[in-house]
Amino acid sequence: MLLPRPGSIRVDDDQFLITESTRICAPPDLRCVAEWLRAALHPATGFPLPIEMSDGSAPAIALSVDERVPSQAYRIVSGARGVSVTGGDAAGAFYGCQSLLQLLPAGVYRRARADGARWSVPGVEIDDSPAFTWRGVMLDVARHFMPKHDLLRFIDLIAMHKFNVLHLHLTDDQGWRVQIRRYPRLTDVGGWRSESQLGAGPESSTDGRPHGGYYTQDDIREIVTYAGARFVTVLPEIELPGHARSAIAAYPELGVSGSQLDVSTRWGIERNVLNVEDSTVQFFRNVFDEIVELFPGKVIGLGGDECPKDQWRADPRTQQLMRERGLATEDDLQAWFVGRIGAHLQSHGRRSFGWDELLDGPLPRDAVIGSWRGMAGAVSAARKGIDVVACPDDRVYLDYRQSELPDEPIPVAIPLILERVYGFDPVPAELTAQEATHVLGGQANIWTEHMDSARVVDYFAFPRLCAVAEALWSTGERDFGEFNDRLTRHLQRLDAIGVEYRPPGGPRPWQTRPGIAGRPMSPATRNAHIR
Repeated sequence: MLLPRPGSIRVDDDQFLITESTRICAPPDLRCVAEWLRAALHPATGFPLPIEMSDGSAPAIALSVDERVPSQAYRIVSGARGVSVTGGDAAGAFYGCQSLLQLLPAGVYRRARADGARWSVPGVEIDDSPAFTWRGVMLDVARHFMPKHDLLRFIDLIAMHKFNVLHLHLTDDQGWRVQIRRYPRLTDVGGWRSESQLGAGPESSTDGRPHGGYYTQDDIREIVTYAGARFVTVLPEIELPGHARSAIAAYPELGVSGSQLDVSTRWGIERNVLNVEDSTVQFFRNVFDEIVELFPGKVIGLGGDECPKDQWRADPRTQQLMRERGLATEDDLQAWFVGRIGAHLQSHGRRSFGWDELLDGPLPRDAVIGSWRGMAGAVSAARKGIDVVACPDDRVYLDYRQSELPDEPIPVAIPLILERVYGFDPVPAELTAQEATHVLGGQANIWTEHMDSARVVDYFAFPRLCAVAEALWSTGERDFGEFNDRLTRHLQRLDAIGVEYRPPGGPRPWQTRPGIAGRPMSPATRNAHIR
């Protein structure tokens, strides 16, 4: 019935009918949740659903907080006299309201009144709580920019599935997507590229079409507030010292050679990286000063992955700086650079988020690691007492192809079929109970080299993101067949919203990309590539 699956649910023959006279009752501290629920119910039902303080004696949907209920957990009891949604906090009440919507016919997700529809809530008792505190989705808006309207829609979709972290990959070699007032060229120059690579192979052609876009600081404030009202924390990521060509294109003095570069038009690992001058460190301190003002969350991403060291090795100035700083290797140099930025973030009261390559050197204090190269990083970090978020590429990289079918669009890497994604467990089996406490949860990563619109993101994300949602929320034994039965009904909800998910039988004709080559891999080839 519900997705993700609740901890326990009991259904009886009773029901509550939402009608013209139904009210929503909520205390002042749940007013925002009540307003969200009314906004969700009104378009399809057409009912006014006034919000009141007391439930009185008339049938109503009553929201409340009970400190005896755990944080983010909720309880729903429905019957002829109404529905009560009790959360351990406001977030729990919100998740309960999301489940309440799923108890109604799928048409409740449509945005226009459905005349003649019957809005009946079955009699249920539901007790539910999340398995993990970090339930994340990373969306790459650097490779292909997602306009604000589409991003707000995406936030609604992940909130529907009870995710609570949106990790925005805001900068990369192919584009810089957030306005920094002190450095306007980051978006004026770095925010667009002349064309984009078509396909995944080194011989792929380009499309000849300029691509770009960025979020103004007012846009960011709106996005963060919109997400916060849905109990989603937005985590920004500014990549360094690699994956930074768009910044170097805007300010050539940030590069090792000082040469003028264009924003990259091709995918893959870029050899041009940041130099390690004190002035470059200060440049990014200034960037992060503006980032922390825009994003109130406790964790800020600074990347740290896939940084080639060839330019540093060949550059006399870089080698001189290494000697002056007492650094023996280029890996030590990267750790020095990241450590300076991490310390600056900590001075703002924030924690750093970086990819698992950072485990190769000293880490910024209180860092959170994203384990993407399989689960080895999760094991290593947890055993060192470092907090980690599991996002292994071979389980939850949703840009990977979805089957062995030849018409999967631009097939990349190994096939991540729905059942494999559903089997994702963020906690490596080899960890002790104490070590496992450092696994905060997990997240799916959506890299968008081959996703040039929101509808293409829909195809790659859903329904696999539904499987990730259940892996991060639900407790107890998992049964893929039982999940698949619930998913069949859930797809009707996605249909009502207008999500262009991948159908169970394979892509629809317009979801294919004939003639554009991918980079499919076997598991053995993937293992060699990742390492």
